[in-house]
Amino acid sequence: MTGHQRDRRQYTALFEREQEIAAAEQAVDGLCGRIADGEAILGGLLLYSGEAGVGKTALLGRLRRVAAERGCTVLTGRGSESAQSVPFHIVRQLLQPALAPMTPARRQELLGDWYDVALPVLGIAPPLGPPADPQGVRDSLDWVVTQLAMTNSPLVVVIDDAQWGDAESLTWLASFAVRLRELPLLVVVAYRPDELPENTPAFNDLVNGRGNRPVSLHALTPAAVAELVRATLSREADDPFCREVWAVTGGNPYEVVELIAKAQDRGLRPAEESACLLRELGAAARGSGLVTRLERLGTSVTRFAWAAAVLGTEISPRVAAMLAGMSPSEAAECADRLREARILTGAADLEFVHPLIATSVYQAVPPATRTAMHGLAAWAITNAGHGAAAASRHLLEVHPDDDPDLVRQLRAAAQEHLAVGAPEAARRCLERAMAEPPPDEDRASVLYELGCAVLLTSPSTTINHLRAALALPSLPKDLQVEATYRLSQVYAHNGQLVDAAEVVAARAAEMPTGSGRMRLQAAHFLWKGIQYEEEGAEQRSRQIADLADGLEGRNNSERALLALRAFDGMVRGEDAVRVAELNDRALDDGRLAAGMSWTNTGWGFEVPSVIGITYAYTDRLDRAERLFSEAVRAFEISGWSGAHLAFAHDFLGLVHRRRGNLALAEDFLREGLRLAGRLGPGLPIQWDGTCLLVETLLARGHLAEAEAVAEKYSFRPPYPPAMVMPDAPSVVGRLLLARGRRKEAIAELEAVGRIMEERGRNNTLWAPWALDLASAVAEDNPERARALADQAIRHAGRFGTDTAMGEALRRAAQLTEGDEALDMLGRAVTHLRRSPCRHELAMALVDHGTALRGVGLAHEAAELLREGLALAKRCGADGLVETALGELKASEEEGAAGSGG
Repeated sequence: MTGHQRDRRQYTALFEREQEIAAAEQAVDGLCGRIADGEAILGGLLLYSGEAGVGKTALLGRLRRVAAERGCTVLTGRGSESAQSVPFHIVRQLLQPALAPMTPARRQELLGDWYDVALPVLGIAPPLGPPADPQGVRDSLDWVVTQLAMTNSPLVVVIDDAQWGDAESLTWLASFAVRLRELPLLVVVAYRPDELPENTPAFNDLVNGRGNRPVSLHALTPAAVAELVRATLSREADDPFCREVWAVTGGNPYEVVELIAKAQDRGLRPAEESACLLRELGAAARGSGLVTRLERLGTSVTRFAWAAAVLGTEISPRVAAMLAGMSPSEAAECADRLREARILTGAADLEFVHPLIATSVYQAVPPATRTAMHGLAAWAITNAGHGAAAASRHLLEVHPDDDPDLVRQLRAAAQEHLAVGAPEAARRCLERAMAEPPPDEDRASVLYELGCAVLLTSPSTTINHLRAALALPSLPKDLQVEATYRLSQVYAHNGQLVDAAEVVAARAAEMPTGSGRMRLQAAHFLWKGIQYEEEGAEQRSRQIADLADGLEGRNNSERALLALRAFDGMVRGEDAVRVAELNDRALDDGRLAAGMSWTNTGWGFEVPSVIGITYAYTDRLDRAERLFSEAVRAFEISGWSGAHLAFAHDFLGLVHRRRGNLALAEDFLREGLRLAGRLGPGLPIQWDGTCLLVETLLARGHLAEAEAVAEKYSFRPPYPPAMVMPDAPSVVGRLLLARGRRKEAIAELEAVGRIMEERGRNNTLWAPWALDLASAVAEDNPERARALADQAIRHAGRFGTDTAMGEALRRAAQLTEGDEALDMLGRAVTHLRRSPCRHELAMALVDHGTALRGVGLAHEAAELLREGLALAKRCGADGLVETALGELKASEEEGAAGSGG
């Protein structure tokens, strides 16, 4: 394309675009002006919508020039119809030019903890690690762009042809868009509204909703077309000719400029007698007309154009020549002729003049030729050292042909896709490998890998693939255990805990004694033990005790069984010293053993989690805090910022709740719920966070906030099939009681009690139903209330922690009077002074002081109330502070009156 032709095309595309150009300049000037004036950071999103050829690309070019003139850093990316299956294709176009030239030290400084996560995603480092969490990958991209915006502000990100964007890039963009108004950053996106991809609902929602109104580009008016015709061909062009140009093109700027150029090439006189020829010329600019025009250029030129269409983007003349089967000199000649025909442009790397041309040429390639060229393209990319993932978009287009090497390449590509957090791309590769099909000896392994690839996105599909793999005799023995374990995990995460327990039990029964069998037994006990309404709970507890009590923790299978045995003992309220000793044996010198870390995919995070939870409820809060702090750190470093990180925040919140750091606990729990909320509503992880937050808010005395959280997250029956920490129905009963809905609370707590007693779950800290039920029935049935309290004291005594004993005595004292109540409260304070749980001590001090004031011991009461008040303030227990202040004031007044008398 000559410089004159390029200028004419840009002029035409921007003709009659004054308002659209003004919107672009206003957006850039607004961003730069606020920064220059030191005003509050306020970025934004600018959307341009229009059909193909309406001038979006030219408008974005104008915007880029304006931004550069204003001193902005401009990042540019473009969707490609041929590269839609390449994960993070747009993201890499945007960020590679900014990061690739940096020194490793500068990149490390910029990326911080996200260094190892972001670089493989951006194609700057090889993807060699385990599967990455997609949410963590998106968070790493958030960090990269945020750092660039803060260090290179103002920043303008321009994305063209977003309708052809890869799903991973568009999903990231949609999630990142909510932060734009916090950053010196303008994002500009152009797209065809009728061609938005169906597999990116979040992006579709971004451009169609959330209050974002795109700037719509429309076709040129007849008057504008007439002006362009006269400016290009002749000022003497008559009205019928100009009107026909508009009619043939519909005012589409791209088609207008092409038709005018062809009329000029043909030497048409712009008069009415030539108008009848315009329709034929217009047809040659698109579809079959373009193909016919291409064929007239000769077989070699046509074949080179086909090769370019197969490559799609960043078209290397050398590689295109190889695909077309011609010499470099012949390819250079073909490229020149295609430039002259306004089909290709560029020099070192070629590109099609317009995506419409690329689509038409690609669709014209005979299927057999297209497949062969894709195969050659994959070979060329792999031979150049770019890896299987880079070649995979071509491998996906090759026809199945029983090729074991193709299966091997696709499996390798899938692993690379998983390592950068692109499970959907991995799934496509493995499904294509299955269609090849793989050799019989590899079929089961490919099915297993396919099941693992969709583990986080499609539980039902995962189940089908893993079951199919396990049904084949060719699945290697080491993978049989792995596939069974993963199948049980996906059953569990899908809420099918009974199926999860049964599938590992069945496989374990078929296996010889050894670590593999023990691993499946541990999984069986795990999925059985966390079922809320478990059948045969007592029998399962005896079985795991018989199996685990004599183990020393010599390997990870033994450690897992010990951890699950300790957790079961904790839930049942067995001797806490013994429970903690079993839990200690599940660790290796006080730390998680190698192969059982938080991010280990073999065992999963469930085993470390039950170790931490057990410590949290046995007053070993230092160890629990260390474990869950390690979890947060490990998940953040690994980029696992979805359900795993939400879980870690929830249970670090549990530790702070047990310590009595209520405000800090609330912060962790709200962050856990925020993280979980990004994954969608109603997920199991939200139950733990909601339950803990409601309990924490009640402890703080914030009843209205607790009610709001319960309403927002539907914290009520039906409950999930898995246990919640703490026991969800117990907390629901406590909330109902706090709201004054006593009859509903009694019904809820009685139902909880039946379930707990049937299953021998007697931990009064995890499930304090009996003490709350005692308070609820005390008015109408004091004898029953006292019996319930006595039962709770017995269970707390068996468990033996100072927290359990102190809390049971404190709550029981509320149901009696006189010396007995004072004695109970005194013992409660003694126990809780030895406990790490400061909020419980604060409540006991205030209760004891209140009771002493009630029997006329005002001075003794005031001393305890002052201590309780100070501790309640440190805990953030606002409701308790208010109670303590009232009681202290009354005690001081009574003490003063007594002294005066």
